[in-house]
Amino acid sequence: MIDLAAYAGLFLAAFVAATILPLQSEAALVGLILADRQPLWALIAVASLGNVLGSVVNWLLGRGIERFRDRRWFPVGRSSLERAQGWYRRYGKWSLLLSWAPIVGDPLTVVAGVLREPLLPFLALVTIAKTGRYLVLAAATVSLQ
Repeated sequence: MIDLAAYAGLFLAAFVAATILPLQSEAALVGLILADRQPLWALIAVASLGNVLGSVVNWLLGRGIERFRDRRWFPVGRSSLERAQGWYRRYGKWSLLLSWAPIVGDPLTVVAGVLREPLLPFLALVTIAKTGRYLVLAAATVSLQ
């Protein structure tokens, strides 16, 4: 049961961290790696799956954002969204390889939805980016043990 709770907590942290809500999943992953109770590959897979699915939520939000983007309650500011759209138009779908990055990553996944990036290329690039980040973090954590 503890393993299931650890995996569920990691998945939830990674999922929420990938949405436009402010949360970091790296500490949860590092803590579980240091606890050394679950296989490393499973932790990376769960964190990656949660993070990618959270980005899909952003992509879906982006698909319907145009009608809400000027509302005061909308969580992404107009200037942030326009900056991300400009970046995305300039670098295209390849900018999704930065979807792991703080500050710019989450808006990029929303903009990909706004600009109607097809789901399969979106998934491929975001999965590479998010999994790559967790692999680097895991390697750094293991090397420090």
